[in-house]
Amino acid sequence: MLKLFKYIIGVSFFVGISHVSIAQVPAPGTKQEKPIAIMNAVAHLGTGEVIQNSVITFADGKLTNVADATVIRLDLSQYEVINAEGMHAYPGLIASNTIVGLEEIAAVRSTRDQAETGDFNPNVRALIAYNTDSEIIPTTRFNGILYAQTTPRSGRISGSSSVMDLDAWNWEDGVLKADEGIHLNWPTKLLSPRWWTGETEWRENKKYDEQYTEVEKFFKDAASYNNISQPEVTNLKMEAMKGLFDGSKSLYIHTDRAKEIVESVKFAQRMGVSKIVVVGAGQAFYVKDFLKDNDIAVILEDTHRLPDRTADEVDLPYKLPFLLKEAGLKVAIGQWDEVMKVRNLPFGAGTAAAYGLGKEEALKMVTLNPAEIMGVSDKIGSLEVGKIASIVVSEGDLLDMKSNKLAYVFIEGRRVTLEAHQQRLYQKFKDKYENQK
Repeated sequence: MLKLFKYIIGVSFFVGISHVSIAQVPAPGTKQEKPIAIMNAVAHLGTGEVIQNSVITFADGKLTNVADATVIRLDLSQYEVINAEGMHAYPGLIASNTIVGLEEIAAVRSTRDQAETGDFNPNVRALIAYNTDSEIIPTTRFNGILYAQTTPRSGRISGSSSVMDLDAWNWEDGVLKADEGIHLNWPTKLLSPRWWTGETEWRENKKYDEQYTEVEKFFKDAASYNNISQPEVTNLKMEAMKGLFDGSKSLYIHTDRAKEIVESVKFAQRMGVSKIVVVGAGQAFYVKDFLKDNDIAVILEDTHRLPDRTADEVDLPYKLPFLLKEAGLKVAIGQWDEVMKVRNLPFGAGTAAAYGLGKEEALKMVTLNPAEIMGVSDKIGSLEVGKIASIVVSEGDLLDMKSNKLAYVFIEGRRVTLEAHQQRLYQKFKDKYENQK
């Protein structure tokens, strides 16, 4: 009986290992060994500039040339040459304020690692929970998203976000900029209707003053702690807040309503925070002049949604990126309603392009603008010499759902495999039904 038991256990282990090996995500690309030249593509640089017939070269993971192929002469004998005639080249897109790598299946608690208990957790670091083996990560790369601002959720202060690349063996390999900002969920004065009880009207948040006081006390404590050169006892929460006062970290304030945008920004300024970003900002148009005067950048929610107020025009979310850009604000477009929808980021930008923004300005809002907001524009966000060679080459328009079809993807010069769980399932059942004929 014991031998039979050992046999069953051994077979089960072998089958389990075999199953895992089949279902594993693609391995990260190998380090670039030979210079590569992408020829004749229409290059959208992410700066607003377009080169109709380009040559893009990179070596050791860095861009070495981005030029007009009709006026430059290069010796390409030592290069691997990719003919991308008729295709379009772009910098890798950046997903802002996302839980990619922190959640796998929303309905399965053990796969959700984006939230911590407690209300004030600035010391919670999203990057150490980042799961490079997530099956969702490869699906975002299919649409050109190569970087993500991995952000914790929950509580009043949810923690610190980091900028991660989406092709890595582990979080240490994947981090581009660690702990670049602290995320504050500003208390709201009005609570949304409880649809499950039949409510249709917004109601007053009777705890608003109490919640405001709690935030104020925490920031005052953090400011006082920051003034102590050598504290007798190290407080990890207060240590994490220090970057807000010396300008090394941004404060991301999550709020939508116009009055709360103004109140939260003024609060942060009174507390001595110099780098402030408003996230969500559904009603930012109504306080655009205030945001411009105070040099506040904005990360917008998905454009594919209904407006916050019933009195607003139904297409206001489509037009909002254009309206804020016209007001002189630095704007990034996000896509964070559900983790699997992050892959639709370029199409949200494409919708904004069609509602006044234009394609190159829309591209900036998912490349260079978020890179500047997160402090990584010296590395990513545009196709410029010296920056990291993270490039997307599409057979069509990257921002168009119908024509976007990726041909090549490079992250830090590494060629990325365009394969994931969906392709494996497709091939599995394609083979099954073809073999039945």
